[in-house]
Amino acid sequence: MTDQLTKGDSHTSYARPSLGMGRGTAMYIGAILGPGILALPGLAAAEAGPASIVTWIVLLGLSVPVALSFAALAAKFPDAGGVATFVRRAFGARPAGIVGWWFYCVIPIGAWTAGIIGAEYVGEALGLGGTGKLLIGLGLLAAAFGANHLGLRLSGGTQLLLMIVLVLLLGVATVAGALHVSAANLTPFAPHGVAGIVSAAGVLFYAFAGWEAASHLSGEFTDPARQLRRVTGYTLLIVSVLYIGLSIVTVGALGGDAATSPVALTALLTYALGPAAAPVTAIIALVLSFGALNTFVAGASRLGAALARDGDLPAVLARGGRPGEIPHRSLLLLGSLTAVATTVSITFSFNLDDLMRATSACLAAVTVLGCAAAVRLLRGRSARAMAIAATGFTTVVLASMAWYLLVPLGIAALALGYRWTRRERPTH
Repeated sequence: MTDQLTKGDSHTSYARPSLGMGRGTAMYIGAILGPGILALPGLAAAEAGPASIVTWIVLLGLSVPVALSFAALAAKFPDAGGVATFVRRAFGARPAGIVGWWFYCVIPIGAWTAGIIGAEYVGEALGLGGTGKLLIGLGLLAAAFGANHLGLRLSGGTQLLLMIVLVLLLGVATVAGALHVSAANLTPFAPHGVAGIVSAAGVLFYAFAGWEAASHLSGEFTDPARQLRRVTGYTLLIVSVLYIGLSIVTVGALGGDAATSPVALTALLTYALGPAAAPVTAIIALVLSFGALNTFVAGASRLGAALARDGDLPAVLARGGRPGEIPHRSLLLLGSLTAVATTVSITFSFNLDDLMRATSACLAAVTVLGCAAAVRLLRGRSARAMAIAATGFTTVVLASMAWYLLVPLGIAALALGYRWTRRERPTH
């Protein structure tokens, strides 16, 4: 099966990869700068107070080796399997299958989380109640899956335009909020001590867990070896400026309201736009939610086809997994799982914090093994040192997930169970 991962069989006689620098960077930004930026500053402030700013800065700094390690791996081994491909090359088929299942199975949970965040802002702007917000969230999911069924060329171009608008609007919110930052809002700085800062790191990892999603798109780039490092660098620069800026002004300008308001970004934009802030924020929420959903669905659907190719999912799902093709069957399965996860979340009224932490636990587990694979696969002292640092950082974050670790453990058991039943199934 490993032979299928060689570079030689990636391209010939199939549709050509379509992602260039512009659309590729937009897809990466969509994966990293997701709708979490709308909710996470407030959730982190509730856990750590103003000290959440420190958590943001530390996580951004430590995420650099993670991003660069994934960029190096994706440039060297471009494949729809993404992290599962890296882990397969480093550690073999069984760990790779588990990693693939972690990412594929958590996307339905994370997708509804993105839909909730976007729907909350849009619903507030339009004065909608629970039913209206629910319909908006479901509409976002339908739009993302529909765009991916049409193909990355369309959805990637759409993403480029949306990300340009997004960065401009978030920049306006940051500048407007900066003019109202008060030192009084930064005290007490760490009301919940170190424990609060660690807890904030657990939920904030959601904001930094897009590198593994984007790695599944590596085979869609026209020149991965040349483009991926540059795309990663541009993405790091843009999201770092926006994350740090928004985290500071959210706490510094809104004070205690930062931890309680479900629409903190609207309050920041009100300083610059007045009554127009609510509809503008609704646009930002739609862009962020669709951008993240678009990229994660694109990556996960291609991963599903790659897992089927490698024997970790039914072979029927492998169709459409070549670069430039559309994995419609994997998309249909992913959509069905998303519908189930969404129904369960709505029925049992799971809150946003729980959904984000469950998603973060799985994505952190994926990232740990991906970074560990980089330690084995990358050559050169500096590259390996970077990968070792990335592995250590993500391991610490994973450990902070506490009982949410039961989610990746349960999925790992399902992945191993599938491999066992496949091995035991008689052949004719």
